[in-house]
Amino acid sequence: FQLQASGGGLVQPGGSLRLSCVHSGESSDYYAIGWFRQAPGKEREGISCIGSNGDDIVYVDAVKGRFTISRDNAKNTVYLQMNNLKPEDTAVYFCAAETDCSPDTLYDYFAYGQGTQVTVSS
Repeated sequence: FQLQASGGGLVQPGGSLRLSCVHSGESSDYYAIGWFRQAPGKEREGISCIGSNGDDIVYVDAVKGRFTISRDNAKNTVYLQMNNLKPEDTAVYFCAAETDCSPDTLYDYFAYGQGTQVTVSS
């Protein structure tokens, strides 16, 4: 199971970015995909996940209303649309594979790929 996140960059506060996560491997579209981030000196933070069919979606309070997760199984890709970005969103963002998506499983991933850097600064 492989995952690769992309789409990060430098953006001003209030700006937007869309991250992409391409996943591959046997039956990879049968698994939930989540996003977590890690900022320097801070603990890893699970922020969102989406179930295999897109019906189960979770956001943590820190990103609720600003971030939107979606997936296109035909393209083996999960997206994280990030709007109204804040300096505290600065981190390396990773996508990860999980057996299911719920508030209790945001950290129960069994695979993740290289992250993509998101920097929010004026």
